[in-house]
Amino acid sequence: MRLVADLRQLLTLLRFRQLFAVRVTSQLGDGILQVALASYVLFSPERQPDAAAIAGALAAVLLPFSILGPFAGVFLDRWSRRQILFLCNVVRLVPVAVVASLILASVSGPVLFVAVLAAFSINRFFLACLSAALPHVVAEDELVLANSVTPTAGTISFIAGLALASGVRGVLPGGEPDVVIVCMAGGAYATAALLATRLPRGLLGPDFDPGRPAVQRALAHVSRGLLAGLSHLRQRRRAAFALGVISAHRFFYGLSTVATILLYRNYFNDPADTDAGLAGLSVAILVSGLGFFAAAVVTPMVTARISPQHWIVALLAAAAVCEVLPGALYTEPSLLAAAFVLGLSAQGVKICVDTLVQTGVEDAFRGRVFSLYDVAFNVVFVAAAALGALIVPTTGKSYPVVALIAAGYAATAVAYWWSIRSEAPTPPVQRLNPTL
Repeated sequence: MRLVADLRQLLTLLRFRQLFAVRVTSQLGDGILQVALASYVLFSPERQPDAAAIAGALAAVLLPFSILGPFAGVFLDRWSRRQILFLCNVVRLVPVAVVASLILASVSGPVLFVAVLAAFSINRFFLACLSAALPHVVAEDELVLANSVTPTAGTISFIAGLALASGVRGVLPGGEPDVVIVCMAGGAYATAALLATRLPRGLLGPDFDPGRPAVQRALAHVSRGLLAGLSHLRQRRRAAFALGVISAHRFFYGLSTVATILLYRNYFNDPADTDAGLAGLSVAILVSGLGFFAAAVVTPMVTARISPQHWIVALLAAAAVCEVLPGALYTEPSLLAAAFVLGLSAQGVKICVDTLVQTGVEDAFRGRVFSLYDVAFNVVFVAAAALGALIVPTTGKSYPVVALIAAGYAATAVAYWWSIRSEAPTPPVQRLNPTL
């Protein structure tokens, strides 16, 4: 099978394996931490969250990076990206320790959210750095494959963290199992930091650009740097269109996520039976993760025959269809089927968009562009949750919401297809042996 041969070739690259190990170890910790937070905040018997509460939690976790993003781009384009990967995991140990202490003291509310948002803001910076660093460890011809393997493997590692933490939580005796789980996440982050030190300090860039101002001057003129990044994107329509399409996809995916959490919390299960709700949601996340894995397998093979842009259109169309049928049947099996297809669509689109941005943006701007990418990724997801707070009922069941999501995916597919019609055709990605 060609994919297996490609994967074997990619994994023979020492530096790719080292960067890959940092990602999967850190994202294992993310999955472990998420279980503790979901258990303590969203599925606690003392709390009965509605869509507004979920939107508030997502805003607290995701929006801070939207403020830090432009500053992060400056650092990604000037500081050793290897050092950023190392320091992100070290610094993240501080808010993780604070979260463990707060859970142990049974403290929730604003103080807990401040600690959580600090941990996840650092995580978004870390992921943006990984995306900017990837072209330095694989050949350009292998970027589609690398973008299939690395984010998908990271997601699978995240899901493994969910499964591990859920299993540990189920067997731990009384007391504070969530504290133990948070400490496990801290151990994963510490391991990822150590793994990052195996990479040479200058290997991951950024490439030298004598025209770049010093960090201090750049921070003083972040808005100018941000405008420069946007100007760079305007000159590279393929990357700009790709960022637009994934922002739209992420919005409707976020709206679907809010509804799914409420369905498992309040519709499929007794709201008082929080363990059943958390278990059901974990299964849905696992099935969605299988869709992510399928995208990693299928996308390189498909884009060897058609352009990434046309594969994006097909994936958006598939998401629109599955949202209506089987998604709108509102049974647990039908929702799991929809979760698989949406996972396939979400990850397949992201693989293609990552590749289009990496190949369409100069390295001197890549950190800023990926920071903007991550900012958009977070802002539209929170915007979707905010809309969900207004239109999604407490049970999560709403046929008008399903229709809105399906129509949104379909409209995005049509708009993107129209935007790429005027472009020169993008040839299928050719599989060549990497030179690294």
